[in-house]
Amino acid sequence: MYNKKPPFEITDAILSDVVEIGELVGHVSSISDLSTSPTLRRENRIKTIYSSLAIEQNSLSLEQVTAVLSGKRVLAPPKDIAEVKNAYEIYDHLAAMDPYSIDDLLAAHGVMMRGLTAEAGVFRSRPVGVVDSQGNVLHFGSLPQYVPSLVEELMEWTRTSPLPVLIKSCVFHYEFELIHPFSDGNGRMGRLWHTLLLSQWNPLFAWLPVESIIHDHQQEYYQAINTSNAQGKSTQFLTFMLGVIKDALSEAAASSSEAPLSREKQKEIRWAAIEHFLLAVPTIRNADVQQLCGVSPATANRILNEFCKEGKLERVRVGRYSSYRKPK
Repeated sequence: MYNKKPPFEITDAILSDVVEIGELVGHVSSISDLSTSPTLRRENRIKTIYSSLAIEQNSLSLEQVTAVLSGKRVLAPPKDIAEVKNAYEIYDHLAAMDPYSIDDLLAAHGVMMRGLTAEAGVFRSRPVGVVDSQGNVLHFGSLPQYVPSLVEELMEWTRTSPLPVLIKSCVFHYEFELIHPFSDGNGRMGRLWHTLLLSQWNPLFAWLPVESIIHDHQQEYYQAINTSNAQGKSTQFLTFMLGVIKDALSEAAASSSEAPLSREKQKEIRWAAIEHFLLAVPTIRNADVQQLCGVSPATANRILNEFCKEGKLERVRVGRYSSYRKPK
């Protein structure tokens, strides 16, 4: 029941991320071409659709998704092609939807899952278990007779809570997945509605491919859900998603026309900091990179993986944790 606040804690790290995201939104809005470039908007929209569906095991590559949406013939399972077309159609109507309307939610699901499930556009009629991409059971969704009232109460809390939309949208995303209101398509609908809530706060988010960052850290996405389920509160998921949003904005800033060379310079600075750190100790961990570079866990993970791909670092197991060192 959502008569009271859903269970989560607002930590110092969460508050810090909210402030930083606010600053990044202002920065990206002032320098990005998103507001003026239809081409960039389309590219980002395609990335969003590709990533959100790839999380759900859609087999099409980014190039194939682009081809489908350009009207070209693609050799792929009809179901996967239908998923792409449906998702593009509903994202294209994002601005016309009310994030606090049950009718709009059901209509969006009807388009998203058209031809893919018998219960498209209606809440599920049967109990369901929620599994991740490896088939591990995350939890059992709410009983079907309670789903309509739970979704309505969640929307009402999201609409009326005085908390920042950045926090409320992440909590909504988690609680939506916990209820699991549909027989299929819950993941892509949760991410769609998260984007809708954020875009109502700032239109920039309608074109920012946040789902691409989630896709890059899909296992961490599921782990954040698992941890939140185990703890009985969405704090861990909230922390993860704010990091994802911050990373998406940082990437938009780095790839903007104002600073095409800043990414390489930033990379040089980060590598110099890591090299200096490794002069004193044999290995470096994600938490060390967070502190050294002032980045989120997801960004630190991407930095380390990038240097591994370039052969500058290699991943090793130290006790229970993954660490990184220079190759011997």
